Amino acid sequence: TSGGPVGAVTELGSHLLSYQIQFIPSGERAFTAAAFQQRWAELTPEIAGLEALSFNSDIGPASREAAVDVQLSAADEDTLAAASGELAERFRTFSDLTQVENSYASGKDQLDFRLRPEARALGLSTTDVARQIRASFYGAEALREQRDRKELKIMVRLPKDQRISESDVEQLRVRTAAGGFVPLSYVADFQRSRAPTSIQRESGRRIVDVTADLRPGVASSQAVLAKLEATALPALRAAHPGLSTELVGQQREQNESMASLGKGYIIALFAIYALLAIPFKSYTQPAVVMSAIPFGIVGAVLGHLLMGYNLSLISIFGIIALSGVVVNDSLVLVDAVNSRRRDHDISAHDALMWAGPRRLRPILLTSLTTFFGLAPMILETEVQARFLIPMAISLGFGVLFSTFVTLLLVPTLYMSLEDWHALLGRVRGDAAQPVPPVPPVPSVQADAAR
Repeated sequence: TSGGPVGAVTELGSHLLSYQIQFIPSGERAFTAAAFQQRWAELTPEIAGLEALSFNSDIGPASREAAVDVQLSAADEDTLAAASGELAERFRTFSDLTQVENSYASGKDQLDFRLRPEARALGLSTTDVARQIRASFYGAEALREQRDRKELKIMVRLPKDQRISESDVEQLRVRTAAGGFVPLSYVADFQRSRAPTSIQRESGRRIVDVTADLRPGVASSQAVLAKLEATALPALRAAHPGLSTELVGQQREQNESMASLGKGYIIALFAIYALLAIPFKSYTQPAVVMSAIPFGIVGAVLGHLLMGYNLSLISIFGIIALSGVVVNDSLVLVDAVNSRRRDHDISAHDALMWAGPRRLRPILLTSLTTFFGLAPMILETEVQARFLIPMAISLGFGVLFSTFVTLLLVPTLYMSLEDWHALLGRVRGDAAQPVPPVPPVPSVQADAAR
């Protein structure tokens, strides 16, 4: 389909071409969209005249940003043109990257004209010549007519056979100030250039993006980004004074999201600690309950490895939600121990021996029902649900793994905490006991008198 790519790419124009293929549902075919994309790219030969060729099979928000996106900024347009071209060539040297695109190169071909001295002598200005060229090829509005509720514009321009080729521009006759006509090639010189369909600026400086995607089978772009920041980008800035570079796209989005999530996560952990400390009336027992959170994160990572998924921003969302779920099992166990000790005035060891077997079934049932409730989403094969699967994996496997750790770790930490409290109690007790008085020493004169 012509008119430029649609969907994730917003740039449109007659110089762009896109071709879309819609598949039947994934459950009714034996291949994935990613496999088809890879095979299609392998079988596509070199096409003359193309500046960039890209294939994309992703859907959803993740498809809008390239895996590697370097934003160049400079006040001088020539600096941007040279630097973006060099960086694009550098991208092509990385075997992990494919579909390299340079936003500076995209645009339509255009003809620029510059007036000759003869035009000034004839009383022609740049505006006069540009207006006559536009009127000849695009048209000049002669009048407007009202037809019912619609307004009709009447445009006047050259016949079609006189405006179909580039030579028609040079042969165009323009009207001088004296009323005569001269060939356009007599009063103007033409040169070929490109007209970008969009120009982006930040802080008054024009920016250009050089982007690339990862080849199939490459899990992460961190290795490429490390090389770029270590060698390629510093050398590019040194070669072009006034040039600034910045990693944008997925990297900037992830950094901004992680920074925001990090602050919110710390606040959430403090809130969980406070909610646990109030009913327990203790500063240390909430830490025992929350000890399940790190092991839940370990379970989420192991779940991604087991299911063959990479950790993503959606996975981090699941891990954050997991932190509020995994404390349930340890909370149930610790609360049962505290209630048993308070009601029967027994030792911590005896309370744990009583609470462990009696809370085993509720803990297992809670965790297993959570995991099996998420299992349909984890095993879902539809494309529309794939971007949610990492979150379900984080929740399901994190809860499952932390359950077995809770049954072993929480009783151990609870007893260690009791031993620590007992030790501190003995130390304080010894410090509080009064020091016995020192008996008086008999003097030498008293012994001599006896």
